[in-house]
Amino acid sequence: MRTQAGGGGEPLLVLLHGLGATGDVWRGWWPLLARRWPGRWIAPDLPGHGGSPPLATYTFDGLAAAVAGVVQPSARIVVLGHSLGGVVGLALASSRFPVPVHAVIGLGIKVVWTDEDLGRAQAVARRPLAWFGSRDEAAARYLRVSGLAGLLPANDPAVDAGLREQDGRWRLAMDPGAFAVGAPDMAQLLAESRAVVTLARGEHDPMNTDEQLARLGAPTVTIPGLGHNAHVESPELSTALLDRFCFPG
Repeated sequence: MRTQAGGGGEPLLVLLHGLGATGDVWRGWWPLLARRWPGRWIAPDLPGHGGSPPLATYTFDGLAAAVAGVVQPSARIVVLGHSLGGVVGLALASSRFPVPVHAVIGLGIKVVWTDEDLGRAQAVARRPLAWFGSRDEAAARYLRVSGLAGLLPANDPAVDAGLREQDGRWRLAMDPGAFAVGAPDMAQLLAESRAVVTLARGEHDPMNTDEQLARLGAPTVTIPGLGHNAHVESPELSTALLDRFCFPG
């Protein structure tokens, strides 16, 4: 897996991006982590995204297993995952993986799915790779698929991480099959978690509501003024989610 990393020591922070994105969405966090996070951090591309190879079949446990394979031994691990990454973090915190996850922060997880939602996702998963005649066309598509349209310019380095060029044509690096991962069983994931769990959302996130998160019984945090990609919109506000886990070195 393609993995970016920084810092040193304990605890280890694992940053997991959402569906369609790459670990580069955390770029705005790196200078803040250098000042505020006492240990190491890693930001992998999930399988089928960016520079990481695809899986034959996508499940939350399959994605978590891939992440477990790049997590170096650490006594204290905090996972902060956005959307799909938050679900993967919850799976990683179960007893199915030998990873000592102390805390999981799930940001922007969609917790209520309709049959229509699932049908649309399955339809996207079955589409063949789309090729574009220019980088600009491919970049516009990447920004829409990853939910980053209007948040990052098309020439941002984070966009390059989500694109591939071949013989003058461009496509998204993402495997469309990842859309088939399905809906998470949040009640079961929370029941199986060995970690302290916090569910967070941006105030204007259309993917979930305060009430939906509250019904799950885990502590919740709403970040004022932000939307689904709160971590990209305001790294300064969203890194505050880590404050209670900034253990002494």
